[in-house]
Amino acid sequence: MQLGTHNLPVGAILAPMAGVTDFAFREVCAELGAAATVTEMVSAKALCYQDKKSVSLLRRNPGVVCGAQIFGSEPEIMARGALLALQHSGCDFIDINMGCPMPKIVNNGEGSALMKDPALAGRIIRAVVEAVPVPVTVKMRAGWDKSHVNAPELARIAEENGAAAVAVHGRTRTMLYSGRADWDLIAKVKQTVRIPVIANGDVDSAENALRCSRWTGADALMAGRASFGDPWLFAQIRAALAGEDVPELPPLAQRMELAGRQMEYACADKGEHIACLEARKHLAWYLRGVPYSGYYKQEISRLQTMEDVRRIIRGIQRDLT
Repeated sequence: MQLGTHNLPVGAILAPMAGVTDFAFREVCAELGAAATVTEMVSAKALCYQDKKSVSLLRRNPGVVCGAQIFGSEPEIMARGALLALQHSGCDFIDINMGCPMPKIVNNGEGSALMKDPALAGRIIRAVVEAVPVPVTVKMRAGWDKSHVNAPELARIAEENGAAAVAVHGRTRTMLYSGRADWDLIAKVKQTVRIPVIANGDVDSAENALRCSRWTGADALMAGRASFGDPWLFAQIRAALAGEDVPELPPLAQRMELAGRQMEYACADKGEHIACLEARKHLAWYLRGVPYSGYYKQEISRLQTMEDVRRIIRGIQRDLT
């Protein structure tokens, strides 16, 4: 898939996910073959107010195409926020969030709430496109609910207003993450526009990635929640799409070695205290489905220092492998 001057390699893009896709997690996913990464969503208004925490979320990953995602509902603020996001991050593209389903976002008319106002969405896209010299992409859902499925219409509006690509999560806002993604709808979006279409939703295995690619005809794929604790998903998807043998999940000892490296990246990026608080969920994800891991999951829930992280990882490698 071509995005501006960048030709994305075969594989899946790591979806932006609040509270998950920090620099450290994006880094290990990129190491294992993510075709591109995108930052956690950042409030355009917060950037305009020079909020330091928001700026800290925008650190880009070197060596991989990386986008900065912003959200908001006011065209002028979104334009200013996009330019600030670009200045702070040096990212390769700006992504506009029109898909977040969380109440605290949609109740402000942001995220997937913009799908209920396509005219406003178009003005936001145009404002951002005119504000920055890099490609602008739009991430959306199928629609607000099953009675208001309008992703093809919004994709056409995005194209008309200068968007370089659209990513479509094949669930409506009211579905959140339940049910099955509507790949037929993504195929319809692909038939509606000439710009690249990225398919998102149920891209949770190499097999399903290949099915989704063939089913939708999408130009690229995007994987999200299935990658929690499993960045090897990107290596597996890349191999499947390239027609190569899909590598097996590495042994647990090797997986925990990567988990430790992710936590070290996080510590260097945001400091020990915050990194360790967030390590509790990330390390627990690495143990999903691992037999007899209950004791270590309890230990993870109480960890406070990087030495705790290292001790727990050593214990897992000693006792569970």
